[in-house]
Amino acid sequence: MTQATAPTPEDDRTRAARARLDRLWSRGRAFLGTELAIMGGAMTWVSERNLVAAISNGGAFGVIASGSMTPDQLQAEILGTRALTSRPFGVNLITLHPRLDDLIDVCAEHRVSHIVLAGGLPSSASIRRAKDRGAKVVGFAPAASIARKLVKNGADAILIEGMEAGGHIGPVATSVLAQEILPVVNDVPVFVAGGIGRGEAILSYLEMGAAGVQLGTRFVCATESVAHPRYKQAFINAAARDAVPSVQIDPRFPVIPVRALNNEGTRRFQVFQREVIDRFNRGEVSQKDAQLEIEHFWAGALRRAVIEGDVENGSLMAGQSVGMVTREQPAAEILGELVDQAIRSLMVRLGGPEKPEWRDSGPGDLGRSDLGRGQSGMMGAAE
Repeated sequence: MTQATAPTPEDDRTRAARARLDRLWSRGRAFLGTELAIMGGAMTWVSERNLVAAISNGGAFGVIASGSMTPDQLQAEILGTRALTSRPFGVNLITLHPRLDDLIDVCAEHRVSHIVLAGGLPSSASIRRAKDRGAKVVGFAPAASIARKLVKNGADAILIEGMEAGGHIGPVATSVLAQEILPVVNDVPVFVAGGIGRGEAILSYLEMGAAGVQLGTRFVCATESVAHPRYKQAFINAAARDAVPSVQIDPRFPVIPVRALNNEGTRRFQVFQREVIDRFNRGEVSQKDAQLEIEHFWAGALRRAVIEGDVENGSLMAGQSVGMVTREQPAAEILGELVDQAIRSLMVRLGGPEKPEWRDSGPGDLGRSDLGRGQSGMMGAAE
């Protein structure tokens, strides 16, 4: 008979670290019904059935980005996702969508377990409609006061997202929001998002009291992602400082801050703003029409980048964690790396290696370092 090998001290530390991680995010796992308390960020054109199902099949929680979908389009996407996974997933709905009630009803018809209401403060009626139809509701909170209001109005969980995230962003960093909100919102699970790209960061927010996290940018280059190869390569080539907020030229003409990779389109946008504002100053166009021209500059730009691969003129929405995207890999492998990084960090405290292994994100990432880009204490390109 072959004798069983006695567990080594490292085996014991690994088990203890994994058990600790499971305890830290047990509330998030229970809320999502998943093995991992990691939500996939809802990215328009990217977070569709293939990526959503892959994230869920990897043990996390995929979220469909409904964007401007019609109810029929959303129904098709839900059914398409169900054909690829039997595991839980959710739907992100935009609160300003003119047919929000109909979209909620589609989710209910197809027994979607979780609805994320984004793009503005959801009304208590919308929250109630979703809950009455059996869904758990997640709301975005940019401040503790908003989080409390959402909970009072019936939200089942809160998502806080800092300015390091990709796409539309607020003015406050993830680390500050976490310190503001996590200590005071205890009634419901709180998930943290924005700039998270490694397991060590996930662990730090769990230890602060988060129930789980949400990541978007890390999954753009998943093998299952339908993003164009040129779009993915732009992410692989980028460093954190390349993902910058849109620039506003004149406070009379506000620009909604969107974090994206710098390209020819972002540079042309600044020139375009100046040209429109000059026309307004000369009395050639009204302020309202000038504002509309500026707002319409990016119409269709995200689809051009993600689907058509126009990485020069399209919108390359990306969070600052893009610097940690070093290669295309399956979603399950990304999730496995994140968990392994968190466990290794915990093992350090249990008498493991002196420090976690930081250089495991794939070949070539030494050249991605900001130090390698001549960092000298001053920011390079504006984001």
